[in-house]
Amino acid sequence: MLVQGDETGDEPLSEKVKAYIKSKYKKEGAVFLGVVHRLDRPVSGVVIFARTSKALERMNALFKNRETQKTYWALVNKKPAKEQAALIHWLKKNEQTNTVTHFSSETHGALKSELSYRVLMEQNNLFLLEVLPITGRSHQIRVQLSAMGCPILGDLKYGSAKGLGKSICLHARALKFLHPVKKTETEILAELPASEFWKPFS
Repeated sequence: MLVQGDETGDEPLSEKVKAYIKSKYKKEGAVFLGVVHRLDRPVSGVVIFARTSKALERMNALFKNRETQKTYWALVNKKPAKEQAALIHWLKKNEQTNTVTHFSSETHGALKSELSYRVLMEQNNLFLLEVLPITGRSHQIRVQLSAMGCPILGDLKYGSAKGLGKSICLHARALKFLHPVKKTETEILAELPASEFWKPFS
């Protein structure tokens, strides 16, 4: 599902959330909803929306200043060479093809991209990786894991040998931040998708 509308015209998650808010709070007229961040369409997990413009401004500041901690889980069918490591690449997006190319050194037009990962578990010849992105580039985790020879299960665009329909096995597992109003540590967890591949790791 799209997080925000695009040229396809498919109904995005944001419109479903607006309808939910309108019904739950019995709001008259148009409903405000701020899209704080997005996930790629085939990715599952936590998505944050803002119900007021002030909340949107505050959450945008947290993301811009990297004051949020994102945790992703990914399934790959090849064990990484190292149990845990940091990855640095330079990524360049082709808007026409909606694909991202990686480079191992600084390249004109490419953005430095960093993440760390560790292997959490192995089941049924699949490896569960916990990924902590430091930067937030388009398709970053998908491209960087593929670059080290471990494409995400189902991600045909970046090297998976097997497709899974409209989804891939990348899940935004958790998002942690300091609540901008309450000033309390807030962590949102998303349950794993109900698919045969994720089931052994639930």
